Amino acid sequence: MAATLSPHASDEDFEARKGYDRRLVRRLLVYVRPYRPLVAGALVLLMTDGLLQLVGPVLTQQVIDVALPTRDAALAWRAALLFAGSLVVGFVCSYGETMLTTLLGQRVMRDLRQQLFEHVQRLSIGFYDRTPVGRLVTRVTSDVESLNELFTAGVVAGLGDLFTLLAIAAMMIFTDWRLALASFAVIPLVYLTSHLFQQRVRVAYRDIRTRLARINASLQERITGMRVVQLFGREHDEALRFETLNRGHLDAHLRSITIYALYFPAIEFLTSLALAILLVAGAHRVGVGSLSVGVVAAFLQLLRRFYQPLQDLADKFNTLQQAMAASERIFLLLDTTPAEAPPAKVLTSGPPAARERMEEAVTIAFEDVWFHYGEGGDTPAWVLRGVSFVAKPGETVALVGHTGAGKTTIVNLLLRFYEPQRGRITANGVDVRDLPIEEWRRLIGYVQQDIFLFAADVRTNVRLDAPLDDASVMMAAAQVGADRVIERLPARLDQVLGERGASVSVGERQLLSFARAIAADPAVLVLDEATSAVDSHAEAEIQRALATLMRGRTTIAIAHRLSTVVGATEILVLHHGEVRERGTHAELRAMHGLYDRLYRLQAGEVTERRRTETPDAKASSTALASPQSGG
Repeated sequence: MAATLSPHASDEDFEARKGYDRRLVRRLLVYVRPYRPLVAGALVLLMTDGLLQLVGPVLTQQVIDVALPTRDAALAWRAALLFAGSLVVGFVCSYGETMLTTLLGQRVMRDLRQQLFEHVQRLSIGFYDRTPVGRLVTRVTSDVESLNELFTAGVVAGLGDLFTLLAIAAMMIFTDWRLALASFAVIPLVYLTSHLFQQRVRVAYRDIRTRLARINASLQERITGMRVVQLFGREHDEALRFETLNRGHLDAHLRSITIYALYFPAIEFLTSLALAILLVAGAHRVGVGSLSVGVVAAFLQLLRRFYQPLQDLADKFNTLQQAMAASERIFLLLDTTPAEAPPAKVLTSGPPAARERMEEAVTIAFEDVWFHYGEGGDTPAWVLRGVSFVAKPGETVALVGHTGAGKTTIVNLLLRFYEPQRGRITANGVDVRDLPIEEWRRLIGYVQQDIFLFAADVRTNVRLDAPLDDASVMMAAAQVGADRVIERLPARLDQVLGERGASVSVGERQLLSFARAIAADPAVLVLDEATSAVDSHAEAEIQRALATLMRGRTTIAIAHRLSTVVGATEILVLHHGEVRERGTHAELRAMHGLYDRLYRLQAGEVTERRRTETPDAKASSTALASPQSGG
């Protein structure tokens, strides 16, 4: 059963409505199947340890009823040695069971984390638009760790405890069934106590996981936006906000501790009650001569060993509740499918050798494309309305317009981060939805305005998955002037960048992103205000390099500075999601429309700024914009 999260519903809401105990356990056991030998080995050791629990009571009965009355010291010594041997074997069994269950838990946890990570990489961008990153981190870390506890000290150990219970019960019934019935008198009360606390513990641990996810989401957002927090003096307000989340998490933990603190003493009380009933029943029968003292002593030990697994099961039940709450959230994530990005079809029609031709030249066409974000409802807020244009190899189509006009949305649709609700996008006459998405994106070199670099070495950031050697990486960097950035780094290509490339300037990051885009020799270049973070000198170098790189390639460029797209083959002027004007720079200027007003506005701002700048200010601006200043 697949679940699709709505833009307004969180997975916490989904969890509060669902209870999947049996189904979740069946799904969890799927991860155990590859490691059945580990489970079998642990069960054998647990069962052996369970049988060894019977040795002490049997030897006790023999010593009290036989060795002591007959003063048989040899029998007492043999019993003592056998008991010592059982303790040694029990130690070995306990050690082996701990090692095997821990290995099982770690391997299951590794597999589940890997599956989660691979799954989240396939989810649509729309999913990330509505899901906090901290919540996903909670799934892959603490929620998976809860399942590790389940496999390490829960499922297998619980089966061992169950076997021990059955073995001891059988021994007690075999020894004296009437005394056994007296010992089992409180079992219905134990079951009732477990039943009363079951639902409350489940809700309590679900609440803990929910609040932990909120803490992680808040931490991720605030740490990422720390510059804004400090710039606007939000430290105190954010501390108060975090204190509220932290207090909620503490209160949820305290509620779970209260429930657990009541549950365990209740089981202990019922165990003591069973011992009292046993003593009363046994003393009467010993007094009338129908029962030996050794049998009563053996039963006291058996009864303690019988209720000890029940007390352990209380702790395992606690672990189970945490695991159930965590597994609900994990499987909700695994069941989430990218509704915005249906699976690509196999290309069985279209022009012959379409794929082969796409490796060299791609003609992109938007055909009456309409798009809105979210579900839309009866009256969707269209972001794009009937957008149509064609971008051919060797040509540059520039997208200009005010903020929110739909420029970035066009790029998002081209890259298939989203799918249009109406119309289609074609490549060489083939609908891009009919192409494998990996192959389609491999044809595109994308330079983002919001530059992202991984916390890895420069070589990895430039080539990514492209099979390039160091010489090819440096060649790609040299084409856009990024080689001078690499040469200044102490370790050159081996230099490890900070998180999101924090160890280099914004301008240097943009140059490296240019090198990344062209390193794989793409057929399509997509530039999202690609030179916004570089100085005028670097921009001139990049523009000269781009003039060479664009030859034979299809280029789509988003531009806010209109001076950067004067030489574009066609300029599309977007306004409220519609293409209001199109043509070359000269044609659009001659129309005296939106483009002309935008161009004159930008030119006027530049003229006014230059006129009002003092010589010292101009010198400062030049220094700040120089390559040595870091962009």
